[in-house]
Amino acid sequence: MKNNKAMEVQDYLDIDIASQQLTIYVNGNSVRCYPVSTAKNGSGELMGSECTPTGWHKIRAKIGTGQPLNAVFIGRRATGEIYTTDLSKQYPQRDWMLTRILWLGGLEPGKNRYGKVDSTWRYIYIHGCPDELMTDKPESHGCIRMNNADMLDLFNRVDAGIKVYIHG
Repeated sequence: MKNNKAMEVQDYLDIDIASQQLTIYVNGNSVRCYPVSTAKNGSGELMGSECTPTGWHKIRAKIGTGQPLNAVFIGRRATGEIYTTDLSKQYPQRDWMLTRILWLGGLEPGKNRYGKVDSTWRYIYIHGCPDELMTDKPESHGCIRMNNADMLDLFNRVDAGIKVYIHG
């Protein structure tokens, strides 16, 4: 495991920025891995930085239960749209959040919780994105992007409250 704290937590998500990989650990064992895309600006906690925050978090909310694959979200609410390349051409400025959203909350005061480093109020999510944006490179605005089938699979495997360790 990545550090001593991780050894104390039996069920958690591990997000490795260096390898662009999310791993689910259950009872301390790796059970599933997914490719992800983290921030193009690298890691960092400051509000407005468009960086992916590091450290311990938890899933504070699961959003999108029952929505179809490629459902479009704005402000954590489904718009009723389904993502297509035609829709992306119609709204080229959107930062697409699709399928499901796992809203993260930091657990480390002064690092990723409270004040200008609070992951919750930075609106840091794990979310689906257009599959063509999943290029094995860090390209998000701070969130953790996943392709839609993987996002749906992850969403169905985890509960709100599960810990998330972001590093690398």
